[in-house]
Amino acid sequence: MTSIESPHIPVMPTESLQWLAVKPHGTYLDCTAGAGGHSQLIAQALETGRLIALDRDKTAVEMTSRRLESFDCVRVLHANYGTLTQTLKTIEINQLDGILLDAGCSSMQLDQGERGFSFQSEGPLDMRMDTDEGETARDFLMRVSEGELATILRDYGDIGPVKRIAAAIKKRANAQKLEYTPDLVAAVEDAFPTLSRTPDEVRTVFQAVRMAVNQELRWLTQGLEQGIDALAPQGRLVVISFHSGEDRVMKRVLREASRVKRTHQPDGRVASEEPAKVKVLTRKPILPGEEEIMRNPRAKSAKLRVIERI
Repeated sequence: MTSIESPHIPVMPTESLQWLAVKPHGTYLDCTAGAGGHSQLIAQALETGRLIALDRDKTAVEMTSRRLESFDCVRVLHANYGTLTQTLKTIEINQLDGILLDAGCSSMQLDQGERGFSFQSEGPLDMRMDTDEGETARDFLMRVSEGELATILRDYGDIGPVKRIAAAIKKRANAQKLEYTPDLVAAVEDAFPTLSRTPDEVRTVFQAVRMAVNQELRWLTQGLEQGIDALAPQGRLVVISFHSGEDRVMKRVLREASRVKRTHQPDGRVASEEPAKVKVLTRKPILPGEEEIMRNPRAKSAKLRVIERI
């Protein structure tokens, strides 16, 4: 289990801080505090500024709170970044000079076998990032139909034989044999009876189920949209994705916010014009270097994108 003494390694820390361009007296938000790696770097760059660190995982909140307890400028909250507007209203913050959002599941969560995130550890099929709310992965897989599950596996996991895998999972669920992580592994293996090894699809099935259970793309969309509205002029939003679905959401939301919106009269004349909210600073995503990937393999699929509020 990850501890404060050996926290997970933050992805692209140098690039994140460089693009965030922290002002010593500014107000910043880390939407996904995790073990506090990025948060600590932001806090160290502040003088009279403030940092709000959020996470929907209580374990992460506790860990970050301990790690940053010596920083008077930091406030750590148990909150979902998808409800960013309400969270900021509650703590009476109107605008932010910068936001960092590191999407997806942290290696810290994967390392906690009892959370059920990883197919490499035995534990109950939970997978909830916030264990205080929502249904577990076990309950989710019991509830959804075979067709719904196939769609989820295709959309979130980029998985090929989704119908076969969905059928195998539902067969085990209906037989009340889907309680622990090895049960889900076995269900995927059932879909490949001639294969003598663990199918590669096991990893992506776990990923897809986790994303569905936590409604990750829904909250990501809301968090990005609300974050953009919370930025002060010249404030920056730095986002890191690890999954193709996450990156598609990011590109869509950032692209939409960077467009001038016009409505037209029947004769084609412009009736109204709404200026773009942001400008995109990274035409192509920033990728981790080979040295970082060797040091931290989790960084391999990371993509960093940056916008600035106009």
